[in-house]
Amino acid sequence: MTLPANLPTVGRRGLMLVLSSPSGAGKTTITRALLDRDLHIDMSVSATTRAPRPGELDGIDYQFVSVEDFQRMVAAGEFLEHARVFDNYYGTPKAAVEAALASGRDVLFDIDWQGTQQLAQNARADLVSVFVLPPSLAELERRLRGRAQDAEEVVAKRMAKAGDEMSHWREYDYILINTEVSRSVAAVTAILDAERLKRDRQAGMHDFVTQLRGEA
Repeated sequence: MTLPANLPTVGRRGLMLVLSSPSGAGKTTITRALLDRDLHIDMSVSATTRAPRPGELDGIDYQFVSVEDFQRMVAAGEFLEHARVFDNYYGTPKAAVEAALASGRDVLFDIDWQGTQQLAQNARADLVSVFVLPPSLAELERRLRGRAQDAEEVVAKRMAKAGDEMSHWREYDYILINTEVSRSVAAVTAILDAERLKRDRQAGMHDFVTQLRGEA
């Protein structure tokens, strides 16, 4: 079906969509599928002090910075959220995200509950958070082992950490039990569609309605 060329467009502010889950629950698979099917959302690019891995590109996979530059950015308030993970620092630069939101682009975050808490403190009005749960602990362990990426002790650590991560489910706007990837992707897509229609995000709606009323 061909749509009319003169359909009205209403400008809107973008949103920050966060997906969090314990490792192995399927968050990364859902994230990749969402990015493949939705042209209006971009993955957040974090800054990190760790060295690039083979194949990683600066500005695409991460912004690779020195410890000194990272600490300067923290002091200057340039991060929406940041954390130290083992011996490296990670953070979300504020300027790039704000520019995307102002232009009507949505930004997707793959971060844990601690990063989500910081986003909620710094930009709650722009935040939409989804926590992804596995259907059972047995299935979570099966998925972790099925990846064949981690040693036995690493799988055990991830399983032990999962309980603490899942205890924060009440802090999220939406809860999703990932029993089937296609259904989970459809559910996240529905959430995204609904959140885009919220009145406060449709910045151009006032002018549009004013124009409609003037035509009456």
